[in-house]
Amino acid sequence: MKKIPFIPMIFSLFMIGALFPSCKKDQIHILNLGNFSDTSGNLKDAATMAGIHFGMAVDYNDFTSNATYASVVKANCDQVTFENEMKGQYLLQNDGSVNFTQADAFLNAVSNAGLQVFGHTLIWYQQQNATYLNSIVGGSGGGVSNLLSNGGFESWNGSTPTGWAYYNQQNGNFSQGTGGANVHGGSYSLAVNVTAGASDNWRLQVASPSFPVVQGHVYLVSFWIMSPVGGSQYQVEGRSPNGSVSYSGNQPTPSTWTLKTFSFTAASTGNGMITFDMGASPNGTTYIDDVSVIDQTLAQQNATPTAIAHRLDSVMKNYITAVVGHYAGKVVAWDVVNELFADNGQIRNNTNTPNSNSNPYFFVWSNYLGDSLAIKAFQYARAADPKALLFINDYGLETNTAKLDSLIAYVNKLKSLGVPIDGIGTQMHISWNTPPAAIDNMFQQLASTGLKIRISELDVKINPYAKPNIAATPLDEFFAYQAAEYQYVIQSYLKNVPKNQQYGITVWGVHDADSWLYNNGNDFPLLFDVNFKKKPAFSAVLQALKGNGQ
Repeated sequence: MKKIPFIPMIFSLFMIGALFPSCKKDQIHILNLGNFSDTSGNLKDAATMAGIHFGMAVDYNDFTSNATYASVVKANCDQVTFENEMKGQYLLQNDGSVNFTQADAFLNAVSNAGLQVFGHTLIWYQQQNATYLNSIVGGSGGGVSNLLSNGGFESWNGSTPTGWAYYNQQNGNFSQGTGGANVHGGSYSLAVNVTAGASDNWRLQVASPSFPVVQGHVYLVSFWIMSPVGGSQYQVEGRSPNGSVSYSGNQPTPSTWTLKTFSFTAASTGNGMITFDMGASPNGTTYIDDVSVIDQTLAQQNATPTAIAHRLDSVMKNYITAVVGHYAGKVVAWDVVNELFADNGQIRNNTNTPNSNSNPYFFVWSNYLGDSLAIKAFQYARAADPKALLFINDYGLETNTAKLDSLIAYVNKLKSLGVPIDGIGTQMHISWNTPPAAIDNMFQQLASTGLKIRISELDVKINPYAKPNIAATPLDEFFAYQAAEYQYVIQSYLKNVPKNQQYGITVWGVHDADSWLYNNGNDFPLLFDVNFKKKPAFSAVLQALKGNGQ
């Protein structure tokens, strides 16, 4: 232990008191700089000697364009986790297909460097393609599609929109609407030009492309319409295959773009259509755009929890099968389900996990699939790659006993049902003052499941209370505290998890500047500083691995 002179020690204690609220210190957090100067050797060799994997979360651009970054990863890791490239936001496309281009390029780069890949993550409530997933559960018409083709009038054959037909043009004509104010969406709209007033709407009619209808089903017609002409009118017809017609009656046309609707019940099964009747308007132009027809009866049927769950389960199966199957034999293990539990220990739903910031990549799978989510997800992953190890992953387990207890109970339930789960990942985004006793308890409880245990996303904050301008403070003491905490985590893991259940450790990032906790230089949570220099924490982890839990 390095001896600290009395006067500097008083100064250091003053600085700590200024940065952090007073609290009762445990033995590991008594102020000292420790013996963390020896940084010789590398982490992967020490981890291999301890019988576990050592990895880091890596970024594609940094790994492929920054030689120093890549050399640190290669020297210290035998396994890596992609920080983003294997998440749904990057793989799943708006049409439900999967694009592997960048993930494949990244996998080839790290594989050529001799590194294994731990897949992260298949099912999570963040960084998802919410646009596509919400369309499946009903965010766009109850999970049913628009039956009408070319409702946005983007395709034209000469002066006629593709698929549409002009039935009567006795007192006017139709043309392509252009210009920003005359178009609601896309590049074009339908312009209805009335050249002479008339008493009958039918004297100026346009008919839609046909679409399939089912007798007794209700069809909701939605469209945007506007006309600067005062007194302008429109009428919508819903036509069934047997010739039966439902009328909206004359309706006033708004002067600005407004969404209007009309519904009709199909009198027979076959191909139906709608028409817009515009002849009873005064001279001038009306614009129509973004027309859709939805089978409202089917939408209501599809909106039941059972129907939604069935559709989403099918999407999940297809996605997991595609991704895990594509990387079978190339990705050694997967975080199959990530952060399933809310902080109160309940499985996430839209109530306990609201999208309060309107995040466009936010989708809570378990709101619709409940506790069957992981059961199905693990089964689909095992079928796609029988050799890959399958993990459930979560955060806060070292301090949140409600979540820890819920996770363990759920994992034991999965085991009792024969679900193919191999391990548990504990993220451990912790701070220099996270209580050692809580860390010990977590590892002991996780180990009681009999599954493999992995530290999956380790980092240690030196500034847990986000005090401003911490970089201007002498940081030696805080780096020592951080190192001691890193060391304790590794020692506790190797001590409290039986050897045959130890899988490995992944630090969430390579150097401080690329950490999600860096906060513009106001925290330094990783093993290397912004210049890739080894910190005391590196030495502490190296010592703990070499000590094999002692």
